[in-house]
Amino acid sequence: MQVPFSASLSNADSTVFIVPNAALPDLSKFSVTVNTSLKSKAGGQLLSALTINFITKIDSTDKFPVITDDALLTKVQQQTFKYFWDFAHPVSGLARERNTSGDVVTSGGSGFGIMAIPVGINRNFISRSEGLQRMQTIVSFLNNTAQTFHGAYPHWLNGNSGAVVPFSANDNGADLVETSYLIMGLLCARQYFDAAGTDETTLRDDINFIVNRVEWDWFRRGGQNVLYWHWSPTVNWAMNLPIKGWNECLVTYILAASSVTHGIAPVVYEQGWKGGSGYFNGNSYYGYPLPLGPNLGGPMFFSHYSFLGINPVGLQEAGVSFETQTKNHALINFNYCKANPLSNYGYSALCWGLTASDIPNGYTASSPTNDVGVIAPTAAIASLPYTPAESLQALKFYYYKLGDKLWGQYGFVDAFSLKDLWFANSYLAIDQGPIIVMIENYRSGLLWNLFTGCPEVKAGMLSLGFTAPYL
Repeated sequence: MQVPFSASLSNADSTVFIVPNAALPDLSKFSVTVNTSLKSKAGGQLLSALTINFITKIDSTDKFPVITDDALLTKVQQQTFKYFWDFAHPVSGLARERNTSGDVVTSGGSGFGIMAIPVGINRNFISRSEGLQRMQTIVSFLNNTAQTFHGAYPHWLNGNSGAVVPFSANDNGADLVETSYLIMGLLCARQYFDAAGTDETTLRDDINFIVNRVEWDWFRRGGQNVLYWHWSPTVNWAMNLPIKGWNECLVTYILAASSVTHGIAPVVYEQGWKGGSGYFNGNSYYGYPLPLGPNLGGPMFFSHYSFLGINPVGLQEAGVSFETQTKNHALINFNYCKANPLSNYGYSALCWGLTASDIPNGYTASSPTNDVGVIAPTAAIASLPYTPAESLQALKFYYYKLGDKLWGQYGFVDAFSLKDLWFANSYLAIDQGPIIVMIENYRSGLLWNLFTGCPEVKAGMLSLGFTAPYL
């Protein structure tokens, strides 16, 4: 829009002051263009036109009434829960990939959504009977309708038919990592629905059937000491992606070692997962040592997805502290955004968090080494167990100060960029899930206690050399 303005001269007519006739709206992008017809007092002209772009300040008023921190955490969980409850696929009960996915449901995101059901019951968003009924729908679909390959599920499924929806040309079969997130969620549900009645007993039996038929050892691809991510019924191992290094896949190896039917030996973990060149780090960033992973820690989902169920507090293996790893990863991410070396408008101690998310016209795994100026609320909020002060102040900033642009039907939208004045209209299951689950782990440890309370998970972690107070 064009803005009426008034102009005046000062400094012996050498400076032009331009003042809008009315206050400019907050957090809006404007430009001032001066063409070559502007002349100096002596009659000289500009050699070329000049355009100055600027963004107005953030409106610092609260967009919603201030409530207690505890009430705010409940509100965020309850609104986010609606993505997995109200927007779940009507036939399968599974989580849609995103809010525009139609019948496409996601295996991993559904695992996160299943983990949200005990939260919803404990926080009185739904009743236990409602949660049980939804779980029965989900488990029945996974058992009887959904397509599997050697017990593993594909990345995407059709929520009506259970048929594979290819994630890419060669990714049209099993996805072992997505399957591991789904199994993690199912095991949490199995532990939660622990009543002696027929309904909950049958649910647990049905979940055990799903868990036990995953052929983790088959994904060693002919007995190699590493697990492979994908297998296709048409192109076999063409994706050729071994699961190794430090990333979001720790739970895949823990579940493989935990399997009572198709388990792996510790050597597969040692030579496979830990055998990648990108596993160990050992450097310090912003004063925080980082035991594992890439330069500056990588995207925050590395410390979220597996740790929705795995409690890193006090967890160690071969001298590595996973409590240090997850906490310092978040602190490095926070301090990078606070330092803002690329001068991205809006980054601050209140506005931080780089992880995989939607970006303008695409999607990327944002990190300090892949910073495109886009903040994802899930990055800071899902880090609450690691950086409670830094994460809570970010959550408050997103809700109170940017809430008119970020807060919507299913909680916070996926991502935003203040430098581009772009706000996503999307919600993604893999980003909404960690918000509700990690807030709950911060508040009560519920999902950590459920998952690590599984006898086979404890046995599997111990077999790989993990130690923790809960093992």
